[in-house]
Amino acid sequence: MTPLALLIIIAAYLLGSISSAVLICRLYGLEDPRDSGSGNPGATNVLRLGGRGAAAMVLVCDVLKGMLPVWLSYLIGINPFLLGIIGIAACLGHIYPIFFHFRGGKGVATALGALAPIGWDLSGMLIGTWLLTVLISGYSSLGALITALAAPMLTWLVKPEYTMPVSMLSCLIVLRHHDNVRRLLDGKESKIWTKFSRNTKHSGNNS
Repeated sequence: MTPLALLIIIAAYLLGSISSAVLICRLYGLEDPRDSGSGNPGATNVLRLGGRGAAAMVLVCDVLKGMLPVWLSYLIGINPFLLGIIGIAACLGHIYPIFFHFRGGKGVATALGALAPIGWDLSGMLIGTWLLTVLISGYSSLGALITALAAPMLTWLVKPEYTMPVSMLSCLIVLRHHDNVRRLLDGKESKIWTKFSRNTKHSGNNS
């Protein structure tokens, strides 16, 4: 590993450690997403806490955290294996942010951003898989799990040389959702639309 690659890996982790959910919730005057709703500082929980605008900002920022370091590394010719390590570093920063007491999110949007430089065709298939799963089931976590499991196969169809690093990234996402898997099996996982509609009604009653 070259010194440049090591520097990029560290930078990717530090960039991932900037919790956009916490910062945007502070900007909007919302509750800390780590202590409210599902307790996950990600776009889905911010959607529940503050609506579409705040959630969209969080989603864009989280995607960029994964996309920027991998995309820049891709442009300068870093090999596929190290690109995977850089993507994982960004996701680990999001999941265990050094700037926010290591209390982070699930890493799904950041992982999607890290995969985007492989190709927009792959990104489109991954987004489509997540959307289809969520629309059918109503579970954001199930969408993330199905998408993570499908990602290596879809990558193999598009650019086989990236299958190994994508598989590593997918394993990280699946492991991070172990609590969600347990709740899904127990029938205790909350559906995204149900919670959002409840919060909307509650806000309307208070206005």
